[in-house]
Amino acid sequence: MQLSSVLSDRRGAWIFVLGCAAVTAGVLMHVPMFMMGKSMHFMLAGMPMGWDMVAGMGLIIIGCLIAAYGLLPRDVAAHRAASESFEIAAPEDAHLGPAHWGLMAVLVVALIIDIMKPAALGFTVPGMIMEYGVPKATVSLVPFFALLGTVTGSVVWGILADIYGRKASILLSAVMFVGTSICGAMPSLAWNIGMCFMMGAAAGGMLPVTYALLAEMMPSRHRGWSLVLVGGLGAVGGYFAASGASALLQPIFGWRILWLLNLPTGLLLVLLGVFIPESAKFLLARGRRAEAAAVMARFGSTMKKVAAPRAAESGAKAHVPLTGAKLIGKLAALSIAAIAWGLINFGLLLWLPADLVSKGYSVAVSSKLLAASALIAFPTVFVCAFIYSRWSTKWSLVTVIGITLLGLVGVMWLELSGSGSPVLPVALLIVGSNGIIAILLPYTAESFPLRVRGRATGWVAACTKGGGVFAQLLSITALVPAMGWAAIAIMVPTLVALGLVAWFGRETRGADLRRLDEAMDAPLVA
Repeated sequence: MQLSSVLSDRRGAWIFVLGCAAVTAGVLMHVPMFMMGKSMHFMLAGMPMGWDMVAGMGLIIIGCLIAAYGLLPRDVAAHRAASESFEIAAPEDAHLGPAHWGLMAVLVVALIIDIMKPAALGFTVPGMIMEYGVPKATVSLVPFFALLGTVTGSVVWGILADIYGRKASILLSAVMFVGTSICGAMPSLAWNIGMCFMMGAAAGGMLPVTYALLAEMMPSRHRGWSLVLVGGLGAVGGYFAASGASALLQPIFGWRILWLLNLPTGLLLVLLGVFIPESAKFLLARGRRAEAAAVMARFGSTMKKVAAPRAAESGAKAHVPLTGAKLIGKLAALSIAAIAWGLINFGLLLWLPADLVSKGYSVAVSSKLLAASALIAFPTVFVCAFIYSRWSTKWSLVTVIGITLLGLVGVMWLELSGSGSPVLPVALLIVGSNGIIAILLPYTAESFPLRVRGRATGWVAACTKGGGVFAQLLSITALVPAMGWAAIAIMVPTLVALGLVAWFGRETRGADLRRLDEAMDAPLVA
């Protein structure tokens, strides 16, 4: 594949490569600092930073800016003007072919690389506590700021995806990954916290952008299950990759190696960009008809003048897109569901083991809860993909929210009664929360028109982390409530989300996304 075909023009491609080279060189200038700590098991706390490290950080910042400039689309107005008279059939009804399977495989690998970054944070905390000699509450600022970075990244990358394009946003995220690997050579905790925020900002946008790209490239009848499956496998694979890397490398190189891995994995993500096409629908919206035609040909679709799809041909009334205040209501419903999930995943499920031990349950029971979370997550992905694509997208989401609500009721009852087994309520909570995160973002990507799909999906993804930021803040300030009261508090947004999704949600299974694009110019008012 020629370099000029990777990005929108040859000049931009070479500028992007120059930016990548600058970021990589800046990271390599930090490696000598890491190697200096070899005799001390790579403990660098308190060591002075040399001029080469300062220069390397400057080179990384400049390289990111150069790469961003190379990815910036050009001549957008001219392209649009040349295509104003064309109405294009998007790849809604194509057969599932090798290009689709290849895209799904590449995006699974990309998401594994993306998710293993924040997932590795939990494995670095013990090493940081020992090396910097600070209490756990202080080191907790590292995952807190990383989570705060993912909130920022989800919003920013969602906006960039609607401006730069889906593929360009993925590539820019990968370049930032490479830059954040210098945290492995930072001698102070303050620098680690800063780099964690950058890492979170880079990681936060990958998932929503991936969903937006898949939603626009997959045929309608295969879109649902592919979205859920790719996102679910990427999430589970990312956590397994992080734990595996920690088990294999941390005993030899210390906790810092988990950061330095961002260099090779980030560069791998950049190389994978060669195999990731830009969304044909995004190219069409930008007036780049020739590139869109080439992409669509690879994916078994054709480009031709067509009439807008008629309501009678597009499905039942449930498929009719929402506009105005109802569209805002749908966004609010999904946002509240996302916040509730963040409170559960980054709060309640992390607090439960210690709470159970304090109530007299054995450490073995407490540990099994965390193990069960990882084991249940994998089959839940396949179950959710099946019911989402074969039964109903809307009611699948309502169902998993309902299961989560039952789990919260069980945790509340466990606290109030002071007795009973925690297995059933925790199992319901784990199954429900895993189901929510497997379905929520795919459903969001299918529910909003092209113009705002990236930012809407990014916003909902940010809300999942926003709930986690609040939960972590409670942990840092030692204000964690009793589990019963925590369950009651989380039940409120969960119940609200259940009602709002049931009311404002629309069935998207097999629906033609062009119906949503018809409504893209409708004002978001009542």
